[in-house]
Amino acid sequence: MASKPFSKSVFTFYRFVRRRLGNPTSQHHHQRSTSGIPTYPEIIEGCPVACKDDAQVQNEVLILDIEGGLLRSQSLFPYFILVAIEAGSFLRGLILLCLYPLLSFLTQEVQSRVMAMVCFLGLTEEKVTRVARATLPKHFLEDIGWEGLEVVRGFKRVVGVSRMIPRVMLEDFLKEYIGLEMVVGRELKIVRGRYVGLLETEGERRLSLDKLEGTQMVGFGSSSSYFNHNHHQLFTCCKEVYLVTAEQKKQWSTLPRDQYPRPLIFHDGRLAFKPTPQATLAMFMWLPFAVPLTVLRTLIFVNLPYSISLPIGSASGVTTRVIKNPIPATGNANHRALAQLNPQGHLYVCNHRTLLDPVYISVMLNKKVSAVTYSVSRISELLSPIQTIRLTRNRDEDRRRMEHSLQKGDLVICPEGTTCREPYLLRFSPLFIELVDEVYPVALMNWSYMFYGTSTGRSKYMDHFYYFMNPHPAYVVEFMDRMPTHVVINGRRCESYDVANMVQGEISRVLGFEPTKLTRKDKYMILEGNEGVVDTKQ
Repeated sequence: MASKPFSKSVFTFYRFVRRRLGNPTSQHHHQRSTSGIPTYPEIIEGCPVACKDDAQVQNEVLILDIEGGLLRSQSLFPYFILVAIEAGSFLRGLILLCLYPLLSFLTQEVQSRVMAMVCFLGLTEEKVTRVARATLPKHFLEDIGWEGLEVVRGFKRVVGVSRMIPRVMLEDFLKEYIGLEMVVGRELKIVRGRYVGLLETEGERRLSLDKLEGTQMVGFGSSSSYFNHNHHQLFTCCKEVYLVTAEQKKQWSTLPRDQYPRPLIFHDGRLAFKPTPQATLAMFMWLPFAVPLTVLRTLIFVNLPYSISLPIGSASGVTTRVIKNPIPATGNANHRALAQLNPQGHLYVCNHRTLLDPVYISVMLNKKVSAVTYSVSRISELLSPIQTIRLTRNRDEDRRRMEHSLQKGDLVICPEGTTCREPYLLRFSPLFIELVDEVYPVALMNWSYMFYGTSTGRSKYMDHFYYFMNPHPAYVVEFMDRMPTHVVINGRRCESYDVANMVQGEISRVLGFEPTKLTRKDKYMILEGNEGVVDTKQ
């Protein structure tokens, strides 16, 4: 209870010292230096409020301390270990975790240097940039304080300043998701395209202020970092610096998903949780059990009949729930009789969560089905308990292959063409509408609490292994009412893409997801910078 009055006392004493330093003979220097930039900023407790005058707002720049004025967490460990594991390896992450107890006795500056050495030593620029673009944004967004983001939204021009996090980890996220004009952070030394793990000591001092000439700068950060002399030199150029206390930051709210500055639709990386020291320790304690368990679960689903594999898989921790089971209650005899009346197989259309989607549909139907694939590794196809049909992205050839498969039996297709982890549906390719007179939509939902069973990297063949490494992987399969593919509205027959959008909309409605017009190509261009064609020899 005494900490809050103490913080106010520090603010009062600091303002008193600044006032005395500026009086009486150096009053003009206290207000402006010869360059026209404030020398001694006024320290104010709380969050700044931007002026509503458009002319003044255009000339006002917010200098934002990322760690102190935007992120809620005081620990940088989760972000560094994400780089260590996702760009490096689990061994590198384990080394950093073992060092954590020692790091707690060091200053924040020394902590950053040690963590940077462990995480970045030997890594290529390409690997680190990929993690910064595809993995870190999700974790940064989940750590943003709603109050801090409201301050950012009040200014048209914002310059982000990071005292401890290397700029390469922050820049893509802050510019693309938050809309910052410039990002200033610690630089890492690179030799022949690889990081040597050393933070630059002079990088911050070479900052060019050309873009900020003639502007009034307002600083925003936390009192703990500012009074510990960890603030950036840009804060000395501000006319005012607003600081929040540690007690105030503890009361900050988590940013709701619908308040994200930009929707988080795509992200990558294997870890499905925030890797705090405690959570990371639990993961490493689980790994010795997870590896044999995922092998066992894979063998069960690949080799045993569905009637046996489902209860054994459930005993091993795999949770499966079916809604509106399509198998007739009168038994398989009537089911086969109905199938004989319709010699062509059924076309099941589902959203795409993991490579196991068609397998779970097959299990719930209690019969073998075929599934179409594109750019899936040979290892994944060999391990699949159901037949897979590789598409070529040649429309005529793909149509021929799917029609041939439907003549033999049921077919499962994921029109999105790729997986999506978040509650969104990508655009449905309309080719499936032209194959049959009716389709059977299936809505899928899954949960991964420790590891994601999807990836856009080169290790896609490990996807289902990672999914089964979760302590309790869960799937919900909901079979929906069949939908016709020939739809007439106001006397006009709908085009195939219109009907595909209707199917997408119905699945979205059942799941509570948001339909989008984004495609598979969009996903891989955002996360990988390519069109997502993997080496099929993997």
